[in-house]
Amino acid sequence: MKVIRADSEAERAGAYFVRIQAMARTHHIPLGDEIDEHDGADCHYILVLDDIYPVATCRWFAAGEETAEIGRVVVLPDYRGQHLGETVMRAAEQWIAECGFRRAAVNSRIGVEPFYEKLGYCRVPEHPAHSTTFSCAYMEKALDAPDAAVF
Repeated sequence: MKVIRADSEAERAGAYFVRIQAMARTHHIPLGDEIDEHDGADCHYILVLDDIYPVATCRWFAAGEETAEIGRVVVLPDYRGQHLGETVMRAAEQWIAECGFRRAAVNSRIGVEPFYEKLGYCRVPEHPAHSTTFSCAYMEKALDAPDAAVF
């Protein structure tokens, strides 16, 4: 498995492919809801490749001066159970810290919070979660100074 920061149009297409296959099709999410206003030039993507095949992804974008939001954490069904969700989260957190953000946030689907709690995220009940598709809980994590780049 190879973890990359998706820089090219082809790599971003790989991220969209994983999202559409694993989420949009499974949960009948229209393309306009899955690919939303956060996707685009100011959004950053982590992609896991199995040889040349995209199998897991997440995205992140600035959500304030000190906070970046990670979202669309998706692993293709055949690749679940291999800790690839944790892999993309850790890679995104490192990149976010390298860019000078002090906190990472997620809008976790209700029921998935334990995954994020294992990664150090805490629910912030006074902060409203946002999602057009699922009921979510807003969670945050303080980030450490970045380690040496692994990319």
